[in-house]
Amino acid sequence: MECSINTITTISTILLTGLTAGLCFTWTNAVTPGIGRLDDLGYLQSFQEMNRAIINPLFMIVFFGPLFGHVANVYLNRNQPSTIFWMLFAAGMLYVAGVVVITIFGNVPLNEMLESTDLENSSPEKLRALRSSFEDKWNRLHLIRTITSVLSFLLLTLTLLQNQINTNT
Repeated sequence: MECSINTITTISTILLTGLTAGLCFTWTNAVTPGIGRLDDLGYLQSFQEMNRAIINPLFMIVFFGPLFGHVANVYLNRNQPSTIFWMLFAAGMLYVAGVVVITIFGNVPLNEMLESTDLENSSPEKLRALRSSFEDKWNRLHLIRTITSVLSFLLLTLTLLQNQINTNT
């Protein structure tokens, strides 16, 4: 099997998008429901610590790598059959709009609001108000990231399969 730059780029983007989708899925289905059971202080402290821990080089590669991979896929496959091109384009748009843009303009500002709060010196009322203004909004935005990252991963995988079908016929 010949491995073209298109194939390598697509497989790399599938891998990184899949890792992001898995991360989002895990947060949606285990992390946020689990810490959601904590009291206000415990919940907010846990979220602060996870937000601090997740910003690391490996996460940045997994999170932003697909952004570059999707752009490269669309460019490299601009002359492919229209079905493949539009599936790659849709996968890229889902990832960019539903993961990157939502994160930068939705979840990150909420995380920064949380980070700027001295939780240990906040009253129970202030903690309750902070959690109320944070939790549901963050979870709704994150659900969008989960759905769009999974759909992007699915479309990428289908393009690779479609390309294989086209090659074999």
